[in-house]
Amino acid sequence: MLKPKLLITLKDYTKEKFISDLMAGLIVWVVALPMAIAFAIAGGVSPEKGIITAIIAGFLISALGGTRVQIGGPAGSFVVIMCIVLHKFGHQGLTIATIMAGVFLILMGLARFGSVIKFIPYPVIAGFTSGIAVFIFSSQVKDFLGLTIKEVPIEFIPKWIEYFKHFDTIDFYDLGIGIISLVIILVWQRYFKKIPGTLIAIIGTTILVKLFNLPVDTIGSRFGQIDANFSLITLPQVNFSLVAQLIGPAFTIAILASIEALMSAVVADGMIGTKHNSNMELIANGVANVVSPLFGGIPAAGAVARTATNIKNGARTPIAGIIQALILLLVMVFFGKLASLIPIPTLAAILMVVAYNMSEWRSFVSLLKSPRSDVIVLLLTFGLTVIFDVTIALEVGLLMSVFLFMRRMALVTNIEYITGDDDEQPNDVEIDIKIPECVDIYEINGPLFFGAAYKFEEAIGVIKHRPKVLIIQMRNVPAIDSTGIHTLKQIITKCQKQNIVVMIAGLQRQPRKTLIQTGIVKQVGRANISSNLDKLLLRAQTIVQNTNLQPKKTMIAS
Repeated sequence: MLKPKLLITLKDYTKEKFISDLMAGLIVWVVALPMAIAFAIAGGVSPEKGIITAIIAGFLISALGGTRVQIGGPAGSFVVIMCIVLHKFGHQGLTIATIMAGVFLILMGLARFGSVIKFIPYPVIAGFTSGIAVFIFSSQVKDFLGLTIKEVPIEFIPKWIEYFKHFDTIDFYDLGIGIISLVIILVWQRYFKKIPGTLIAIIGTTILVKLFNLPVDTIGSRFGQIDANFSLITLPQVNFSLVAQLIGPAFTIAILASIEALMSAVVADGMIGTKHNSNMELIANGVANVVSPLFGGIPAAGAVARTATNIKNGARTPIAGIIQALILLLVMVFFGKLASLIPIPTLAAILMVVAYNMSEWRSFVSLLKSPRSDVIVLLLTFGLTVIFDVTIALEVGLLMSVFLFMRRMALVTNIEYITGDDDEQPNDVEIDIKIPECVDIYEINGPLFFGAAYKFEEAIGVIKHRPKVLIIQMRNVPAIDSTGIHTLKQIITKCQKQNIVVMIAGLQRQPRKTLIQTGIVKQVGRANISSNLDKLLLRAQTIVQNTNLQPKKTMIAS
């Protein structure tokens, strides 16, 4: 049922829950504000766009979402795709792509795709997540070191070439503020859990720069004063050509948002012992990404760090997320000028810490010990994300995973020709049955799908003699697809033309239903289909005896 958790939680909402949510909301905005500003700047837009996104998207994701404690806003996973879209299509292109992504998310939720997203292979997720982390870290080197570079290339390799060329332009004031910020964040979060180290770093370095009038770049000196303007933007004229070019980036934003939001929802479930509605969560994130860009916002999704902070500070319902969004609005309106004083190297340090945490390098290293196919997918996705872009990485990674999965499933499926030799019998054989000389039995083990159907066709094709009866044992076939059906039909038709009786034994539920729907049961004849192989063997024996053939004694499992 598609129903926001807010409506569910309000049924038994109490004063105690409100106080708990209020305390959480009063703290979470402290984490959300610097993250919103930092991700906006890293993505190539002005800081107020990040705050606007945190307010509008944060409110909508909490109010409409399928999770009790989700906190939405700008996320690090969007930084790469934002930079690429801005570089190719400008701000208007990013606005259209984000709205399109929101529509995709809504459609995915309505189509009940919430559970399907969970099946994206972990090596793909780990690969592009680590690649995004490397991209974010690389994008902050200039500001952290204070390098004098007129225009930093967006591509990874040219970017680092420029860094090395201008390494002699390091500004030691910027570097000093960056290092101080890093030390504060790392030391503070080790000993104090309630108040985030990012806030202490921002307050401390801002005071330091202002007090000593240090020549360090700030948000105000680079972007001007933060403007608390929520008026609707003027949408550009949309044409089919532009939409067609933005389908790929928009789909990438939608996939990244769905993964980010649902991963955060799973983490939240584990922390408070609840169960989220993944489809409602996709719809909420979709609405947020449709509405937020109309006011100048950027891509948004539920975020793990902010959601975890929300929970640790007592949140138990969506009211906490709504409160933090309203507080952010007040902060932007009344204290936006103070945010303009934040040093740029401090934000660079914050993003470097975010990139380090996002990389999950220990998980990345452990994945290198996985099967070779998973390692290939991991490294390919990682490399493409870093060197090219996340859209290509996501597409190629998923495609590779699909092909490797099909290959694995094809390897699992095997076709066995049962000869009746005693040393080939299963351990649980108890029945002594006479099998005529001209009865062949083939057993299929594993799903009979398009990646494995050729094995069955090849196995049948090597028959050198013409049996009177062909029995196909399918007790170990959990599923069959259209290609498997096509192959089966071809084999049955060929056998019937040669007056060979085809029997099918041991059908499971899905194959039985499919064989009935596709007419194979009618083609073979219901009398020649049974869950009991012994019954079919007795029928085959009768057919053979009618042709005056002598049976041989053997054993077979039912």
